[in-house]
Amino acid sequence: MRYGAADVLNGVAFQVRQGEVVALLGPNGAGKTTTIEILEGFRMRSAGRVEVLGADPAHGDERWRDRVGVVLQSWRDHGKWRVRELLGHLGSYYTRPWGTDELIETVGLTGHADKKIKALSGGQRRRLDVAIGIVGRPDVLFLDEPTVGFDPQARQDFHGLVRRLADDATTILLTTHDLGEAEKLADRIVILAGGRIIADGPAAALARRIAGEDEVRWVCGGERHVVSTGDSTAFVRELFGRHGEDVRELEVRRASLEDTYLALVREHEGTDR
Repeated sequence: MRYGAADVLNGVAFQVRQGEVVALLGPNGAGKTTTIEILEGFRMRSAGRVEVLGADPAHGDERWRDRVGVVLQSWRDHGKWRVRELLGHLGSYYTRPWGTDELIETVGLTGHADKKIKALSGGQRRRLDVAIGIVGRPDVLFLDEPTVGFDPQARQDFHGLVRRLADDATTILLTTHDLGEAEKLADRIVILAGGRIIADGPAAALARRIAGEDEVRWVCGGERHVVSTGDSTAFVRELFGRHGEDVRELEVRRASLEDTYLALVREHEGTDR
């Protein structure tokens, strides 16, 4: 993607499998939103090949749109509609929509189904945004900062919904600045910086790439032990096989996604200088 003489995206290449949840991460200006908009068919790319559900999004027809769901960072329309009315109306455009009341219950708006949208709180409005995005039971769902404004309970409920959708073979691509959310939800992490992909893989694999080995700490026989290992699961299994219940205060420390993300972005910024 090029604006004038500046490349906003260059050589970005990745695939997402059916039912996979992929988090697209990166600092502001990295090209995340541009990437998502190209995949959604809302922005025309300058060059390259893009395919979503077997079609070029730039030329997606109504049948293609019927299979795609989008949750934008915010919606600012439909304020005079009531929740149930709007979702019922939008569902009528799809071939296999959710039942309206089932969808309202799924996103936690049952008690607000007859409210006008302009009367909803910020968190309730965000739940409605999600409902609008999934009303057609999409095969591919794009989520742009989906839990902004959610309280902890709403965020937990939404995470459960994402996993249920993925279990039902919905493919999900999400952007978020909440790295804990990405680590919890995503099967795979794709990190963009400077318009290029600098990392792609499961969070644990990316952490090993940066941090190397896990650190295992425990107490046995009154003595404290610390060991670094590339396979903490196998090590702990062997440890309990040798010492059983004598193992106390076991702790396994792995690099978090936040540690990994910051290290990769700093590394990229260093090579760009």
